[in-house]
Amino acid sequence: MSFELSLRHRMGERTIALDLVSDAGLTALIGASGVGKSTVLNCIAGLIRPDAGCITVAGEVLFDSEAGINLPPHQRRAGYVFQDARLFPHLKVAANLSYGEKLARPENRWIGLEQVVELLGIGDLLSRWPATLSGGEVRRVAIGRALLSAPRFLLLDEPMASLDAPRAEGIRALIEHIRDQLALPILLVSHDAGEVKRLARRIMSLD
Repeated sequence: MSFELSLRHRMGERTIALDLVSDAGLTALIGASGVGKSTVLNCIAGLIRPDAGCITVAGEVLFDSEAGINLPPHQRRAGYVFQDARLFPHLKVAANLSYGEKLARPENRWIGLEQVVELLGIGDLLSRWPATLSGGEVRRVAIGRALLSAPRFLLLDEPMASLDAPRAEGIRALIEHIRDQLALPILLVSHDAGEVKRLARRIMSLD
């Protein structure tokens, strides 16, 4: 299975309760703003410790409250693309990508810089500063940095948010290509049901 999730986490005055089993290449988690979709991603990445439950991705147990298992983020090897991308503003695109590569242990690397640049079509961006990039270009670089960290799976938080129609379409096509060519388990968070209907093989609603 790609994702086996059973988690409970208190968030303010409400509790997130999610049970999901999916072996789809791309699984989508949808729901309105504020229901806890990003919190679920943070729990999977190891940035938030759930109150209870179990998280298994690609056959490896990342968290199990009963067994006392809670792998640190770097051992989970999640390629996490945040909604705000979080590129380093003081580093040019090439250096942002190299930072992702430095996070990967040499024996775990399965894709190189040249391959990522070609895959994402960002060769003309390498000498640019993040502040000069369009929203779609920023997302492509963020995805590239995530891939270079040698992830075992990808977490994408609203990757098309705030993009105009042409740029959003470009990112959708890129995600489809990664889904179909890299065979990398992907969990995509979105509030747009139409968007995930095209991309996802399995859709879970959080409300």
